[in-house]
Amino acid sequence: MNVDYSLIGKKIKELRKIVGLTQGELAEGICTQALISRMEKGDIYPSATALYQISKKLGVDVNYFFEIGTTPRLDYIKEVERQLRKLRIRLQYEEMMEMVKAEEKNPIFFKDDYNLQLLLWHRGIYTFEIQQQREKAIAIFYEAFHLTYDSKKALSEREMEILLSIGALELTGENYEKALDIYNKVQKGLRMSDQLIDKSIKTRMLYNMARVHTRLGNYEVSTERCKEAIKWCIEEENLYGLGQLHYHIGYNYELEGKFSIALDYIEKSLVIFEMVKDEKYIPYLRDKKEEILSKQTQQTL
Repeated sequence: MNVDYSLIGKKIKELRKIVGLTQGELAEGICTQALISRMEKGDIYPSATALYQISKKLGVDVNYFFEIGTTPRLDYIKEVERQLRKLRIRLQYEEMMEMVKAEEKNPIFFKDDYNLQLLLWHRGIYTFEIQQQREKAIAIFYEAFHLTYDSKKALSEREMEILLSIGALELTGENYEKALDIYNKVQKGLRMSDQLIDKSIKTRMLYNMARVHTRLGNYEVSTERCKEAIKWCIEEENLYGLGQLHYHIGYNYELEGKFSIALDYIEKSLVIFEMVKDEKYIPYLRDKKEEILSKQTQQTL
């Protein structure tokens, strides 16, 4: 559905003048005056959070903007989801939490279990990443999960995502059997799912299963999971996780003392990270390569 941005802008301008606010006054605490000006001209569409904050300042429910027939509620919800995902990936947890707090007051979210689930999931992420409260975060994740979970139905992608979050906390808490149980549930859910929109869910599940098996000393099983994930990435033409997967196989072979094979996978991982210009891992991988070369030399002496 095409959105007529100009109508949204006209309504914002009309209400602003009725309330008696200048563009600068409306913008205060939300965005810049220039952005309000562009919104009113229809040049840009306000973000989900901005639209909610604007509606509060103008004294109307955010639903008012949906009722004028230009933007379906689904667009608003999807925009919130998109922005939260972006902040989550960029590790901008404080900004993510500000958005969660704003939307928790929005009836579109707190009156709908599916929409509320999105906010609770991200609150759980914040609770662990910033507040460092593992058990509380896991409890929030389970609360979010059970808002929509139905044992008679296939897992939704979001339910799988939440389970992956729980599994990650169990893994870092060294509760390996619990983590594997969680990942097995996701794997079962994937088998029942017709088609994945987010292909990385399967990649992340397999990678994290591999990490658990490495911690348990099951290096061959771990490597099998990584190779399965690499095959999936290639089939789906999705680069996500390829560098990490090659590194992890190399790490497994290093732990087994098979330094020649380990080196091959570490080099492939380095090439992938250099190709996608991910500078975060490149220095570490270069050091790891030198470390394995040294071990290889000592092994042959």
